[in-house]
Amino acid sequence: MPAPNDTLKDRLSRDHEINLSVTGRKSGKTISQPVWFVWDDDNHNDNDNDKLYLLPVRGSDTQWYKNVLQHSSIQIDAGGADAEFRAVPITDQMGVLSVIEKFRTKYGTSDVKKYYSKFDVAVVAQMR
Repeated sequence: MPAPNDTLKDRLSRDHEINLSVTGRKSGKTISQPVWFVWDDDNHNDNDNDKLYLLPVRGSDTQWYKNVLQHSSIQIDAGGADAEFRAVPITDQMGVLSVIEKFRTKYGTSDVKKYYSKFDVAVVAQMR
């Protein structure tokens, strides 16, 4: 039986959508929703370099992004495999552009343009 992290990494490498859970900044409750993501495991066996990129659909106006600014601990579920991550906002223009390009590569330029309306921030999350 594969280790839980191996199952999660396998699903992240194949899936197109994850369930993101954040802590509400006002309610303190767990809020979950499906989101697109890009999984980057450059070194394949070095957990420290595994990164999950998230692009808020309405940029800094996106509610889950505002919650992450208050509570950086997030939970992701990829097809039943889940893990806790630490979310770090990306606000510099070059960093955001890099994430946008990753999304365009994975999902296609037209779908990113169709579903995303503001490109001022992104998030990189690392497994805890």
